[in-house]
Amino acid sequence: MSGKLLRLVCTATVTAGALLAPTPAMAVPVPGPTTGTAVGEPGQRSVAALLTDLQQLYRDAERATETYNATAEKLRKQRAETARLDAGLARARLSLSDSRGAAGRLARQQYQNSGEISSYVRLLLARDPQHALDEGHLIGQLLLERSETVEQVAGSERKADALARAARKALDGQLTLAARQKKERDDVRKRLKGVEGLLASLTVDQLAELDRFEKSGTAEAQKKFMTSGALSSAQRPSQEGDKALRYAVRQIGKPYQWGGEGPKSYDCSGLTSQAWQRAGQPIPRTSQEQWAQLPRIPLSALRPGDLVIYFPEATHVAMYLGDGMVVQAPRPGTRIKVSPIAANPLLGAVRPDPAGEPLRRYTPPKLPVRATDGSNRGYRGSL
Repeated sequence: MSGKLLRLVCTATVTAGALLAPTPAMAVPVPGPTTGTAVGEPGQRSVAALLTDLQQLYRDAERATETYNATAEKLRKQRAETARLDAGLARARLSLSDSRGAAGRLARQQYQNSGEISSYVRLLLARDPQHALDEGHLIGQLLLERSETVEQVAGSERKADALARAARKALDGQLTLAARQKKERDDVRKRLKGVEGLLASLTVDQLAELDRFEKSGTAEAQKKFMTSGALSSAQRPSQEGDKALRYAVRQIGKPYQWGGEGPKSYDCSGLTSQAWQRAGQPIPRTSQEQWAQLPRIPLSALRPGDLVIYFPEATHVAMYLGDGMVVQAPRPGTRIKVSPIAANPLLGAVRPDPAGEPLRRYTPPKLPVRATDGSNRGYRGSL
């Protein structure tokens, strides 16, 4: 394997791995790396190949998690729409009942008055024509009211029918989304079991070697990024960005949980979306939608609170802390922590509040003790 190719070994945090450069001392003598995500015999695999497979499994699980999150968000909106339509349908049916009641009263009144002399004849025979004219006017008003009541009944019926069709369609959509969500949930669990299976097949020495390999690769990637000049001098956050960042920092130490939106656990985009929600600036739920919908900024313009997006599919997100570090929920089995910005392959950055003015004075949030501790590999408890 060439040195250039070896530098493309993954070291992900939540969704998969950033590409690293292993050294001969980090490799276990084995026949050679495998391709794809097949597990094979761990005892006959290089550390690079094992890490590549492990990070690919994590990446697949993270992608499935973000797909699940997107469907969960759609389902939440669909349920709200179904409830809105159901409430509208109930009001329309009540209005229709009232309209039909009014129409019934008019019908009874017309029946009771059907034997009376017509207003025209009454006018001709009246001793007081003006009184008869006034009475005729009232009769005309009554006829107009009858016409309006009939139209109201017809309109209420049309509205109730339309709302009933919309409500049925919304309910069908809700059931479809619920079934899709269950399927995607099962997909996430299946992929995470693949991670657990690979980790369970490794020896203690292999696990220790993977730790060293991943950490050294992350350190090398971070050093290369920081010396590249990609980041500019320190930037101050906006008021909202400061609030979002401080919320994220307060979550450090809480466990990663796929689909988690707090307050006890989070996944990567659950953390960032909730942080900005608490700052008064709602943003999309998933990392992919955050990348697609929020204004993009160059890495050189990063300021605390901005979101850093990872992987070509935008399947992972972290919040920029400053000084080349991010706050993130890495991946299953880990806890929210502070990590190097280059721990994953960068895709770009977005700013939830592009119009927010930087604070004149800014003091970074105080980090808890051992905020950078913890394995980015996850599932340490199962090792």
